Amino acid sequence: MSGPGLLHDGPRAPRGLRRFAGPRPPRPETCELCGAAVSPDGHRHLVQTEQRALICACTACALLFDRPGAGTGRLRAVPDRYLTDPAHRLDDGAWELLQIPVGVAFFFRNAALDRLVALYPSPAGATESELDPGTWQTVLGGGRLAALLEPDVEALLLRRTQDRTDCYLVPIDICYELVGRMRLLWQGFDGGAEARAALKTFFEQVERRARALPPTADEDGDRIR
Repeated sequence: MSGPGLLHDGPRAPRGLRRFAGPRPPRPETCELCGAAVSPDGHRHLVQTEQRALICACTACALLFDRPGAGTGRLRAVPDRYLTDPAHRLDDGAWELLQIPVGVAFFFRNAALDRLVALYPSPAGATESELDPGTWQTVLGGGRLAALLEPDVEALLLRRTQDRTDCYLVPIDICYELVGRMRLLWQGFDGGAEARAALKTFFEQVERRARALPPTADEDGDRIR
């Protein structure tokens, strides 16, 4: 008997035991509506609006819920658009009004509750912050991204750094993906080096995907840049 090579040395292991001899292959993702296997490039998400939950869906099933009001309205397909507005910059004073204790937060409109929800990543997961409607209007409500925001399925994602605060309109599922990643990697008081590196990579990907809204003309015909 040869210890670690037990299933490989000497007589071949019984056929039913061979699958335990090495790492098992990952189980494929499946659509939670039809049960079909979902490839990585065909993986979509739906929002259960009443439970504020995400479910996995194949492309065919997601297309059934791609428009507001489709079906019963309890399921909404998460869009795939990333936008930024270079004309709407936020300063430190605006961030202080939001009273978010960390440098990243996202905001979405909950249609069932008919109110805005502010969340930020933490070691415990997504933490909700009270958001006064007047504060929202002052800081973000007047921007073009806020006007385009689809309830439940899109969010305004903000990141504050030393010299600026960036704002993006993004699919809501990537916000929860970020929350999960930070919860997994967070160490110590400030998150640690690994979490900071993952955060930097995440926002680099968002920046690459984000399409800038074109400049608009003000009432005098001047270009806003």
